[in-house]
Amino acid sequence: MRILLTALLLATFAPIGGFADSAPAFSGVDGALRVVVPRLEMEATVDGVLDEPAWATAARLVGFSQYAPADGRPADDATEVLVWYSPTALHFGVRASAPAGTVRATLSSRDRITADDQVLFFLSPFDDGRQALLFAVNPLGVQADGSLTEGTRRDGGGFGGLTSDREDADLSPDFVFDSKGRVTDDGFEVELRIPFKSLRFPSAASQDWGLHVTRIVQRSGREDSWAPAKRSASSFLAQAGKLAGLTGLSSARVLDVIPEATARLDGGPGPADAFERNGTAELGGNVRWGVTPNLTLNGTANPDFSQVEADASQFQYDPRSAVFFAEKRPFFLDGLEQFETPNRLIYTRRVVDPVAAAKLNGKVGATTLAALVAVDGENASRHRGEHPLFAIARVQRDLLGSSRVALVSTTRTDGDDYNQVLAADARFTFGGIWTARAQGALAWTREQGRSWNAPLFEGVLDRNGRRFGLRYRLAGIAEDFVTRSGFISRPGIANLNLDHRISFFGAEGALFERFDTDLVFDGIWQYENFVGEGGIQDRKFHWNNNASLRGGWRAGFSILKETFGYDEDLYADYALLRPDGGLDPFVGTPTLPNLDFVLSLDTPQWKTFFFHADWLFGKDENFYEWASADIDYLTLRGEWRPDDRLRLEARYQLQQFHRRTDGSLVGRRQIPRLKAEYQLTRAAFFRVVAEYDARFQDTLRDDSRTQLPIVLQTPTGAVPLSRHEEGRLRLDLLFSYQPTPGTVLFLGYSSIQSEPNALRFDALERRSDTLFVKLSYLFRR
Repeated sequence: MRILLTALLLATFAPIGGFADSAPAFSGVDGALRVVVPRLEMEATVDGVLDEPAWATAARLVGFSQYAPADGRPADDATEVLVWYSPTALHFGVRASAPAGTVRATLSSRDRITADDQVLFFLSPFDDGRQALLFAVNPLGVQADGSLTEGTRRDGGGFGGLTSDREDADLSPDFVFDSKGRVTDDGFEVELRIPFKSLRFPSAASQDWGLHVTRIVQRSGREDSWAPAKRSASSFLAQAGKLAGLTGLSSARVLDVIPEATARLDGGPGPADAFERNGTAELGGNVRWGVTPNLTLNGTANPDFSQVEADASQFQYDPRSAVFFAEKRPFFLDGLEQFETPNRLIYTRRVVDPVAAAKLNGKVGATTLAALVAVDGENASRHRGEHPLFAIARVQRDLLGSSRVALVSTTRTDGDDYNQVLAADARFTFGGIWTARAQGALAWTREQGRSWNAPLFEGVLDRNGRRFGLRYRLAGIAEDFVTRSGFISRPGIANLNLDHRISFFGAEGALFERFDTDLVFDGIWQYENFVGEGGIQDRKFHWNNNASLRGGWRAGFSILKETFGYDEDLYADYALLRPDGGLDPFVGTPTLPNLDFVLSLDTPQWKTFFFHADWLFGKDENFYEWASADIDYLTLRGEWRPDDRLRLEARYQLQQFHRRTDGSLVGRRQIPRLKAEYQLTRAAFFRVVAEYDARFQDTLRDDSRTQLPIVLQTPTGAVPLSRHEEGRLRLDLLFSYQPTPGTVLFLGYSSIQSEPNALRFDALERRSDTLFVKLSYLFRR
């Protein structure tokens, strides 16, 4: 430990360029690969066979090197990417070598190729080193797509530790493009055609586009890159190569019209506990118009915003923190990356059931624009007959390098109530491996005749060296900070997080390919105490260790030493029931010391199987009774692919608390989830999801002090917090046909059943069900 701390101190105070990072930062401006791409007045059949004349004259991208888990080494397998463009589309061809029988490929649905070999194209038409569109394919040409916006998703500090890996792309957006591939005797070939109508790009006569091409090889767990990207860099995208001198790109304005029809039959309890059904049918539609090649206007009227698959249930580690669910609705996903902000000040799921909505987004010069207006349904209003109105805007301005500044404005009005947030944020990169980020926001709110305002602030300093990294973050959110258009997990706190990482890289062929260890110091204050004279509430020290092993194995181990302070606000309604029937105030133990351990393991993505396990256990807080408990958080997840069409996924989650005084069970939650998906064709699949949520809570008592029963004080009197349990079973069936984004046929059924004794399956009673069908068709001009 002494050696580790000494290394951290030396690294922290070393000069910016002075620590021994064996791979210096690679400049995407001065040293980027530049390829002149031929413009050909021809088209090619997208069939996965690169035999048309155009491929003989295409530009060749070769010389791939390893990026992960260790950068700068020659790639084990040869990869050749061919590229050319016509007036209407950009064409890529891939020839990838691999030993016979080692290629991983399944006929999966869109965005479900993580277990397969993949080739990923990060395309930046504006070549700004900040954001890119992702087009990915497996060896059969099955597609995944999305976007990558740097500086909005890299939080660090979790059990996985601070990492020098590139940020993960958001796979929510879908784009229209063609692809097809085939497995060959010595690897695979894939062909892609990306229409310019699917992209936003500048209107200049001659253009340079940024391009990263990476290849993920599942048999080895490695990722190779065409551009020699280094881990010791503040930006992955800024190291991209260039497609130089693109001219004569079709500027025809895209016009997408998507009419849709939906019908649903909902069932639920009616009068006298009778099960009743009500049917509805609606027409709606979406329009997407390219105002210019770089600006797009989207509109929707009476849309169907129901999800075809329910959100998977999640555990709460801390009841004071709300659970986040990602956006899944197609209208909001288009251009979603341009609405992303630090601290999620824009969260489109706040628009619950819109009657109509419109948005404009794109890029003009060095300025990125994103604006959204929406009229929500009456069911989202607190006032009878009112329709909440949203007005959201984000403007970003590029600076030198990958730096930028941005402004945000969000407003939600609901009758006489309103909420408005104004914010500014900035991200600066310097020294090749350093990033600084800052954000400030002020919210004005008027609800139920009362008006107030409150601030939010954040500052982050990040060093992303190859062998040493750090991340310092200070943030504060006032108790009264409200955003009705965003998502704040936990207001009313200030947080200081100091994270330090050291990375070790094994020699070529070694068992340990990479080992990361990091020390996290974390403190939480009540916001009023932080800005006033109060003391710290929670202290945390985490030591995280994560290893990447030969062949794609991953393992982790963490030690968590924490002290949690009593939160009076959380237990304001608690009281203790005396034997004589009187009530005493609930006064919690001032502090609870914790000592936890975390173990994790990931197998390689084998051809037919993958398994993940993580287990958090030890002495931790029992939030039910504010007392120390022996806790277990366990997650087991397995995937089995017996052939290239069938995918089976099983997941089990356990959360339980045992009292340390007598070993009795305070609370337990178990969530087993089974998912089976059969791919009929590339465009069609059938899916079954079954999830059971089993909950148990014992009669609560003051376990840390008096052992008296705990009651909840309500306006109608004291309510005992007695023992109870419940089980809930949700079943989802779905047939999906989606040949291209926008053209879909969904036919589905979902039901919810419950029983008083969890996991007995002998008294399940149906609570609700839904049968639905959705039809839509993309007309593109």
